[in-house]
Amino acid sequence: MEIRLLLAFLLMGAVMFVTPYFFKSVAPPPPAAKMTPTVEAPGVPPAPTGTEAAPAPAVADATPSAGVPAAPATPQQVQPNLTIDTDVYRISLSNQGGTVRSWVLKKAQGNDGKPLDLVNTAAGLDWPFSLYMPEHDALAKKVNWAWHTQTIDPDGLGVSYIYSDGHTTVRKAFHFQKNSYLSQVSAEVSIDGNPVPNMIEWRGGFGDLTISTAPADELTLYYDLAANKLQTQTARNAKDPPAIASGNFSFAGLGDKYFAAVFLPEGDSVVQEATLADTVRFPGGEDKTAKLIGAAVSDGPENRFKLFVGPKDVDLLKKVDPKLEQVVDFGWLSVIAKPLFLIVNWFNDNAIHNFGWSIIVVTIALNMILFPIKLTNFKSMRKMQALKPQIDAINARYKNLKLTDPKKGEQNAEVMDLYKKYGVNPMGGCFPMLIQIPFFFAFYRVFTVSVEMRGAPWLWVTDLSQPEHLPIKILPLVMIGSQFLMQKLTPQPNADPNQQKMMYLMPLIFGYMFYWFASGLVLYYLTSNLVQMGQQWFFNHTQAAVEAAESVAPPKKKNGRK
Repeated sequence: MEIRLLLAFLLMGAVMFVTPYFFKSVAPPPPAAKMTPTVEAPGVPPAPTGTEAAPAPAVADATPSAGVPAAPATPQQVQPNLTIDTDVYRISLSNQGGTVRSWVLKKAQGNDGKPLDLVNTAAGLDWPFSLYMPEHDALAKKVNWAWHTQTIDPDGLGVSYIYSDGHTTVRKAFHFQKNSYLSQVSAEVSIDGNPVPNMIEWRGGFGDLTISTAPADELTLYYDLAANKLQTQTARNAKDPPAIASGNFSFAGLGDKYFAAVFLPEGDSVVQEATLADTVRFPGGEDKTAKLIGAAVSDGPENRFKLFVGPKDVDLLKKVDPKLEQVVDFGWLSVIAKPLFLIVNWFNDNAIHNFGWSIIVVTIALNMILFPIKLTNFKSMRKMQALKPQIDAINARYKNLKLTDPKKGEQNAEVMDLYKKYGVNPMGGCFPMLIQIPFFFAFYRVFTVSVEMRGAPWLWVTDLSQPEHLPIKILPLVMIGSQFLMQKLTPQPNADPNQQKMMYLMPLIFGYMFYWFASGLVLYYLTSNLVQMGQQWFFNHTQAAVEAAESVAPPKKKNGRK
């Protein structure tokens, strides 16, 4: 039974190990299209290459055509990109379309080691905070690339944009805070004074786009107050034309594993969200294209939103909106994973101030809480070891029987009667392992979705959410050694040579799997092994072990008779 459990454990670990590789493949680049690089200089917008063509660049001598903005009337309309610099991010905005050209988080790095830009600058689409108007597509193309009048707020933390051609008027406004991920954004469109429905869009991908698996991590989301549930969509769910979800939403937006951009309505108006998908390039795609997520959000003709763009930090999210913390997806084992994370996070914030040591402390405490259950396992294993001579005698009497022989049932019955006589539970060694498996998967999920663990160092480990960045990874090798030592300390009631060989292979198989897991997960498992070794040593050197052995030992012979 224990071998079967170990094999099941290995199979589940293998699933976790190979799953990310299914999302690495991306579609090949279009054979004829060539990407025009993103240009920050005003007056020359990038040539879009996504599913929806964008207008041609507006240049001084260009002849405007239908749906394409005319050249600026005066050079004064073309202004350098505006940079809003706060304590937590640096944002670049352009008065061409009144759009965001980059949104860099100062306290986060991408997989390339550079400050993380949440905008896919390689997409070549309409820039974030362009307007999505499916019923007025030509108008949207026009105003998203037209030059707006730019007015900077006196405090330097906000800007407003106005476009008008005497017929169509567009107004946008942004206002940021010096030390907060929360801001405000508004947008409205009118034709001859009549409001035109519009949505604020962010497309072409979002989050850490420097990793190759970025497309698999992205999703759109909204919290439906009527259903009291967070709803999510991926790029695979996107349709053409996109379906629009609407209702009484607490928030709506998009995100990846560690970051989110969500729009929070300021009133009780009906919120709409469209899930978009575009096949574009992205920094981690190695010059290939992939289908990346996008979202368009509205709360009416005159959009007024609070806006959170930043890390999925549970404490930050709760301060913005208690329901917002649900964007951190702890998975189907959230009933275990979330409390584990909160406990580790509390130790990091209030006691130890290091996630590595916090993991060690919590792992030790968890193993001590489970020690009474493990003690039952230790006693059961010791009793089974003491019964080994009697079990060997039974097996010897039936050794020439085939597995299909009916007398095999008699053999199993004798063994079970022996267990029953001495009060031995043959399943006792399996139960503690069954308990550990949910905690293992819970910790795995914590390291997968917790931005707090992202980049967290411990001793020589630079990032607990990633494998060690060393040519030879130390923690997995130490873990292999600890498993071999634990096998030496643990009683082996079964002398089957084939099963013993399997047991000796387990540390090597586990070591190979853990070699590519997050360092924090390896640290948890290694610490658990070391604590269990200490508990086994304690049991082996106490009277409890002797009593367990004597309680099942066969009676001693006296004068040649029992």
